[in-house]
Amino acid sequence: MAENLSDNKIKKCPVASRCGGCRWIGKDYQEQLKAKQARFRRLLEPYCRPEEMIGMEEPEHYRNKVHAVFGEDKKHNIISGIYEEKSHRIVPVDSCLIEDSRADEIIVSVRGLLRSFKIRPYNEDTGYGLLRHVLIRTGRSTGQIMVVLVLASPVMPSKNHFVEALLKLHPEITTIVINVNDRDTSMVLGEKEQVIYGRGYIEDKLCGRTFRISPKSFYQVNAVQAEKLYGKVLEYAELTGRETVVDAYCGTGTIGMAAADRARRIIGVELNPDAVRDARSNARRNDVKNIEFYQNDAGKFLAHMAEQGEGADVILMDPPRSGSSEEFLNAVVKLSPGKVIYVSCNPDTLVRDLNYLKKRGYEVIKCVAVDMFPFTEEIESVCLLSRRKADGSRKAPRDGRRASGDVRKAPRDGRRASGDVRKAPRDGRRASGDVRKAPRDGRRASGDVRKAPRGGQSSRKNREEQSGRGVKSAEKEQKNGQKKKYSGK
Repeated sequence: MAENLSDNKIKKCPVASRCGGCRWIGKDYQEQLKAKQARFRRLLEPYCRPEEMIGMEEPEHYRNKVHAVFGEDKKHNIISGIYEEKSHRIVPVDSCLIEDSRADEIIVSVRGLLRSFKIRPYNEDTGYGLLRHVLIRTGRSTGQIMVVLVLASPVMPSKNHFVEALLKLHPEITTIVINVNDRDTSMVLGEKEQVIYGRGYIEDKLCGRTFRISPKSFYQVNAVQAEKLYGKVLEYAELTGRETVVDAYCGTGTIGMAAADRARRIIGVELNPDAVRDARSNARRNDVKNIEFYQNDAGKFLAHMAEQGEGADVILMDPPRSGSSEEFLNAVVKLSPGKVIYVSCNPDTLVRDLNYLKKRGYEVIKCVAVDMFPFTEEIESVCLLSRRKADGSRKAPRDGRRASGDVRKAPRDGRRASGDVRKAPRDGRRASGDVRKAPRDGRRASGDVRKAPRGGQSSRKNREEQSGRGVKSAEKEQKNGQKKKYSGK
């Protein structure tokens, strides 16, 4: 079996053993789903029973973000590809099973043009050379393509001619950006950017909205599955148009924008300034007026909201692989929303955070895994958490609507909630269809039937009036067990 698995890997990807990116490249896709579902269920069953995992119909070439590092081999030939697992040795790659094939073709073309323009790739050991990385981002629904050339210096010789030559080979390219990374770092992108062709960003459509994507913006790498993921988020949130929703770690605003039509107000929070800029542009582009974005740390922002006495009905959170900070989770508890929708790309940190929230009054109602990364071990998931009140029931939404499956008190104005049984109004009037207690003065309420006193005698008040006995006699009778009883049930 091991030999067959190895053979399958070689057939599908000749560098699979060195790359390490697609550990399950030799597994049948249905077997991958079963293995992921089993792991997710094992981790989440202490909290709730997960739904069936959502897989892909066509699980190849799904990545819309492709990165290639450039360097030289021992013979000083220019190579491009990815770093070998746990090293900075470059594994040459021309095509990849999970990457957008258009992106792979453009990277190969860039590599060929370097020789023509006498541009050398950057050498990490010596610090010489110019081109460090090439980043390609594509729009699945729009077909737009962005090429980012990451350079060690802001000066690129003959850049205009280089652009012309690249566009001649790939006229489908929408925009080209130079990103300058002159630091000794493992980070791919630097701070400075220069647009040398097009608008400097591309657009894609997701959940009926159009999104702007710049080089540094967060955007789900698998747009096909992202639609299904966000569909589950909206299903779990059960928004009615009256809620205030906080979209934490919002990126370019994809989840919040998808929910905007179903909520009263959306507040997006994101630390990356480029993503916030794109999010605001996305809101204008889609004419969404009930959403606002803030460039801030999500934990600090929520803590400030709690300090100011502000509230939220629903919190949508999509943290990085490391999960949420304790500061953020504490702020969630202080805000005390009725629902928390947790989108996770790491089930281990998800379980850690769920345990933290469970100890502080939240319970997991339902969850599902979505296969965003076929041929890898990675698991994306969505969890719905609900706040528990002191009596064990779920917290109702702030707008007063009944939480699903909850029994609530009747409105203060005495009107009966649909399907609820309630006490009679305080003024003693009988609510339509209700049976109530008799008034305290002992008079029979119209239409009520009350029990006669024990022994067939008249009421205590009548007996006292007839005999002239006062309060002392009444107290004595009460001690003797002759208690007043009225029918009110």
